[in-house]
Amino acid sequence: MVSAARIIAATRLILFVAGAAFSLVAGWGSPLWWAPFAVILGVALAERASVRIVVGRQAVAFALNDAIVAVALVLAPGSWIAFASALGYAAARARNLPLSKLSFNLAHEFGTVSAGVLVAQLIGNGVTGAAFGLAAYAVLSILVVAIPVAATTGLAYHRVLGTISPLAFIHTAGNASVGLLAGWLVLHAPWGLLSLVVPIGLLWWSYSQQTRRASEARLYAELARGQERMGGSADSSTEVVLTAAARLFGGAEVELLLRHPDGLLRYVGDETGVLARMRVDADAFDAPWVLRALAARGVLVGQDGARPYCSAVLGDPERPGAVLIAYRPEKSLPFTRADVELAEVLAGQAGSWLSVAELSARRDEAIGRAEAYGAANRVLGDMSQQTVPALAVLRESAHRLSRLATRFDGPDAVDEIVAELYSVERAVASLLGAIALASDSTARPALTADPAAPGRGGEAEWTTTGRLEDADGL
Repeated sequence: MVSAARIIAATRLILFVAGAAFSLVAGWGSPLWWAPFAVILGVALAERASVRIVVGRQAVAFALNDAIVAVALVLAPGSWIAFASALGYAAARARNLPLSKLSFNLAHEFGTVSAGVLVAQLIGNGVTGAAFGLAAYAVLSILVVAIPVAATTGLAYHRVLGTISPLAFIHTAGNASVGLLAGWLVLHAPWGLLSLVVPIGLLWWSYSQQTRRASEARLYAELARGQERMGGSADSSTEVVLTAAARLFGGAEVELLLRHPDGLLRYVGDETGVLARMRVDADAFDAPWVLRALAARGVLVGQDGARPYCSAVLGDPERPGAVLIAYRPEKSLPFTRADVELAEVLAGQAGSWLSVAELSARRDEAIGRAEAYGAANRVLGDMSQQTVPALAVLRESAHRLSRLATRFDGPDAVDEIVAELYSVERAVASLLGAIALASDSTARPALTADPAAPGRGGEAEWTTTGRLEDADGL
């Protein structure tokens, strides 16, 4: 089976080679001297304001750079657009992406934009050619970006396409419409560009809202599937919450401290489920990340070295039921405001779920104790019928020993005391035997099975050779 690294490397090489070939065929074009710098700046700003959908440990970003490419295709189509777009992406992401991911994204940007430029030139300059070029760019972009996501997450390629395609097509259609209109206005009514400020702002806001709704829908689906698969106990609910957090936040590692009916528990896992579960002492709440989360009294994002993290308090901040933290791999993109909002939704849902699970666990524990107490009472009731004779012998022997020790006037007090101790020994043995028989449900019917059996006479007799004597007979 081909590894994910080889698939990504092969795709990256194909994109660079295809992009170079498309650029040679299309030619540089004839842009104004400031146009490449404007595209670089516009793409960099658009990437900084992008919205993302997390799939496994990967994130698919959506930005307004499609609109910038659309304007450039209308004004002066040429390979300069592909180079400027790739440089703008590098300027925005070079500092916070690992080299492998950065190089793939640059190849993706360069190759797909080059294909769009070539299609636009083949169709013809103007709005029509730019529209077809954007369509080619959008389709290729979706098909290409799903390759590394499927390879690294283990999800089927068609499933990844189904996750990202709906929002991607809506996103591209909106960007293309604004971009093509902006290009036409530059050619025919430059001052009309001012009228696009508000629509562009609303477009970006709508993308943010769509991404948030899609993430929340995935959250509820993950929780529902996990709860249906694992059940409603405290442990299973905790595993569902931990796994959902790892999948939605792209967490390489998720840690959760839970106040469990059995004590304080620590869970560690990832998107595959819980990897470790251990009992810890109260000092676990003194860990730095726990103290930061408790001080924030809610959701907190930041950097732990080179690893972005997102922590949340689940339940009442005054007495939290659990504290959770999700770490992303080193040099990953930091958690955004959208991630914070999703974490707040997860914290609310998880707090309710874990509270219900804890109440269920306590109810089950109470029912178990009640059943144990009932069984113990039944056993003790059965014991009392069999142990009364032995207890009576022990009581009478205690009286006899007391009198022998204080005011015995016979010939040999020691022999009498020793004989009485033998009687006590036999009575204790009889008492232990009766308790053992009464505790064994299989042996209990034998106590009354055969009244004529040896050693089982009338009601006043018992199974040992101890004496039943009246204490006043001394």
